[in-house]
Amino acid sequence: MTGSIPVPGIPFALTPSQGSAWSADAAAGTLRVTADPHSDIFVDPAGAGASGETGGQVNAETLLNAVTLLADAPEGDFQLSARVRVSFRSTFDAGVLLLWLNRAYWAKLCFEFSPDGEAMVVSVVNREVADDANAFVVEGEEVWLRLSRIGRVFAFHASLDGTRWSMIRAFALDTPGATARIGFEAQSPTGDGCDVIFSDVAFTAGTLGSLRDGS
Repeated sequence: MTGSIPVPGIPFALTPSQGSAWSADAAAGTLRVTADPHSDIFVDPAGAGASGETGGQVNAETLLNAVTLLADAPEGDFQLSARVRVSFRSTFDAGVLLLWLNRAYWAKLCFEFSPDGEAMVVSVVNREVADDANAFVVEGEEVWLRLSRIGRVFAFHASLDGTRWSMIRAFALDTPGATARIGFEAQSPTGDGCDVIFSDVAFTAGTLGSLRDGS
């Protein structure tokens, strides 16, 4: 495992997944990575469990091999946000804010390239198997994403300008013995990789005032 990486805007270092090549530029305030070909974090809701097996057969729609950059979430309420830009090339290419408990329990907020060739905000919550929910189409190659914790609840928000935020979903996610980890992910499930830039990264300790008032 490679060493931890300090990321501009975050007061603690994050650890990259093995073999990944994340690059943080303090002067530019950016975090860059290239997604590996045919990589994703997804567990097919058609029947696969987190092991990727259905009836003894490996399910090709289950992948847990995307590059990640994660740290243990600090105690208490917080918000983690970033402006995300993706050089979309193939369906489901995405830059992601990731909440990770273990292989069976995780959630992600994605800026993703849809099968219709549109950039979209998409969210997934995995409890043994994944759901998959499209939020809205984004004109252009960037959007702001935010992950918050409010007590036992996590929330995903997205913004077109980094100022007014739309709630994507709120949910509870926990499992005994698991420590919540937060950070970033990049994926290219159907393609040969994509470049992702996270900028305006910010971590704020404290409670989000409201889930639904745009703040």
